[in-house]
Amino acid sequence: MSFSTDIKNEVTRLDSSKEELISELSAIVRNSAIIDNNITIYIENNSVARRIFKLFKNVYDITPIITVRKKYFNNGFSYILTIKNNRDIILDDLSIIKNNEYLDIPMDYIYSDEDLVRAYLRGLFLVTGSVNDPKTSKYHLEFLVDGLEYANFISKLLNENDLNSKIIKREKKYMVYVKEAEKISDFLRVIKAYNGVMYFEDIRIYRDHKNMTNRLNNCEQANMDKIFLTASSQIRDINKLKEYDMYDLLDEKIKIVMDYRVKYPEASLGELSEIISNETGNKITKSGLNHRFRKIRDMASNIENK
Repeated sequence: MSFSTDIKNEVTRLDSSKEELISELSAIVRNSAIIDNNITIYIENNSVARRIFKLFKNVYDITPIITVRKKYFNNGFSYILTIKNNRDIILDDLSIIKNNEYLDIPMDYIYSDEDLVRAYLRGLFLVTGSVNDPKTSKYHLEFLVDGLEYANFISKLLNENDLNSKIIKREKKYMVYVKEAEKISDFLRVIKAYNGVMYFEDIRIYRDHKNMTNRLNNCEQANMDKIFLTASSQIRDINKLKEYDMYDLLDEKIKIVMDYRVKYPEASLGELSEIISNETGNKITKSGLNHRFRKIRDMASNIENK
């Protein structure tokens, strides 16, 4: 069972006021119904089909006709709900049709307060939404809707809840989507999928902690690689000076640095300065050590140039 299915199953069990049920049903009919002489809704999720059946029963005291069909290519079923009575009254009440004209955007009373917006988005998600499982994929929440004006309306409802949604055209439809993990979790909270929120946050925290550990490990490895490359370059310079019998001609302080670098090839500058300071009794800072290695580098470069 997918994470989207889990979320849909959870929110189908919610209790709501009649006004909220109308808003939820408005989104469902607007995005899933075929409207001719009847209202016909095709659904593949059993819990969602039962939810829609219950909404029509509770709000309009109408019992939809349910047809169950077995899918040919898998073991699932599809559910067809047909409403034959009071078609015009229902469509007008749900703000799908007004004065015999289809509305691109529902009337204000469908989404006039925060609870109605939550209900509308919940209905939208039930029939056209999907969200990736944070454990197995990238963070992604989407709704596939028809019409740019309606897509902008949905994006506006989402962004009023600070969800940072975007719109992209996909073939003949428009996808309204959210990518940020925190915003997807906020959406689940908006539609009252609280069990989904807890699961999502648990996985998100685990993934973020794992990513942080990987980033720290990468930084540590990069730092070690940098230390190794720097030390290798310094030892090459030292060997170059010794190869041309310049070691005995050098200042004693330079010799000490050369000897300790060869003795401790894996030490960082900070570690090497501490070792020299402790073992010789003469304090040398990291900056002072770096200054002496620059002198060694310059002398080796002069030899190479000549």
